[in-house]
Amino acid sequence: MSDCLFCRMVAGEIPADVVHRTDRVLAFRDINPQAPTHVLVIPAEHHRNIGALAAADPGLLGEVVAAAHAVAVAERLVTGDGNEPGYRLVTNTGPQAGQSVDHVHLHVLGGRGLGWPPG
Repeated sequence: MSDCLFCRMVAGEIPADVVHRTDRVLAFRDINPQAPTHVLVIPAEHHRNIGALAAADPGLLGEVVAAAHAVAVAERLVTGDGNEPGYRLVTNTGPQAGQSVDHVHLHVLGGRGLGWPPG
C-alpha cells in the first residue's frame, strides 16, 4: 500500500534503523521508545492487524514471531543461561487498543523491569 508508513519503510522510501531483515520480515528501532530496547517487527507484506495476518498466512505470522525472538537474542534480552532478563511482545489491534499504524507490528520491549500490571 503506497500510503502505509511501514510499507514505505519496507520499500526503502522512508529510512529506518533496521536491526533485522529477511525477505519477508523487517525489524527496526521505534522512533519513540517506551523501554531501553523497543524494536518493531513487521511482515514485509501488508496485513492490517494480527488477526488478518493469522487468517491470511499463519506461516508468515510464525516468521514474524521468530524474528521478534531473534531480535531479543541479538539485543541480549535472552541469554540462554537461565538468568534471562526477558522481554515483552506486544501487538495492538484497532484504535481502542492503541494501534496507530494500520500494518501489523510486534513491539519487542525490554532492557528494564516490565512488571505487570504496568505502572
